[in-house]
Amino acid sequence: MRLSGSITALATPFTASGEIDLDAWHKLLAMQLEGGTQAVVVAGSTGEAAALYDAEYDAVLRAAVEFVAGRIPVLAGTGLSNTAKTIELTRHVAALGADAALVVTPPYVRPTQAGLVAHFRAIADDGALPVVLYNVPGRTGGDLLPETVAELAGHPGIVGIKEAVSDPQRMQALLPFKSEGFAVLSGDDPTACRAMLAGADGIISVGSNVLPAAFRRLADLARAGRGAEAEAWDARLRPAYDFLGLEPNPIPVKALLSAQGIGHGLRLPLQSLSAAHQDAARRTAGLVVELEHVCRDTLAA
Repeated sequence: MRLSGSITALATPFTASGEIDLDAWHKLLAMQLEGGTQAVVVAGSTGEAAALYDAEYDAVLRAAVEFVAGRIPVLAGTGLSNTAKTIELTRHVAALGADAALVVTPPYVRPTQAGLVAHFRAIADDGALPVVLYNVPGRTGGDLLPETVAELAGHPGIVGIKEAVSDPQRMQALLPFKSEGFAVLSGDDPTACRAMLAGADGIISVGSNVLPAAFRRLADLARAGRGAEAEAWDARLRPAYDFLGLEPNPIPVKALLSAQGIGHGLRLPLQSLSAAHQDAARRTAGLVVELEHVCRDTLAA
């Protein structure tokens, strides 16, 4: 598997009564395909995986696999705080039809770097799916360091990393590990353009939930080395980045999805966007419509 370009970390839509909204889920998936998204992640942190019951997790993954029908890869978030449980879940999603597993560093337990090497190797050996490493220290409490990634990048079952550390030095340290069998992907929307211009293979994005065509355009420009055009387009996306960072993910992006008629909120302990940010939400929703129209008009031309 070779992952690249614009990949969406999907939010999971709920009904007004708090159930999984499969109609909205299909609408979101259709919007991704129409916008040119090149892979999707189901039940990652943006998808509120920790708030999903096992049957719900299975239902959204199964529905995504069936709806996408092989047109783009479907990744499933399987990272847990215990290695054996992560292997079990990864084998389970393989049976449901996932193409790869996005495996975050074990939350809360803070293993050593040697422990992380053993953890990811065990999952790649026994999980029955290609593994994409996911490093997001702000959520997990642990940092997968570049020298540790170097030990893992050559494993045939480990096919890439989603790196959410925004420091440009971190991306520069990871780019030498790129190969045909190992993709380096940004996991931070505001710095993804810079990362892709430096050589990153793509982005796993939150904002592309609502801006799939806009993020595809950004990825295409940056990966083609069209620096001035990519940076100009990135500047137009900047207000969306700012809004998406106002409250913890996925609160802001779900407010924008709700404005598009996709879903009705979150599950506790997450709450809907605060009243103080509602004006910003309305402005950003208007920007989303404008930018997506620009991209689709460009494609039509």
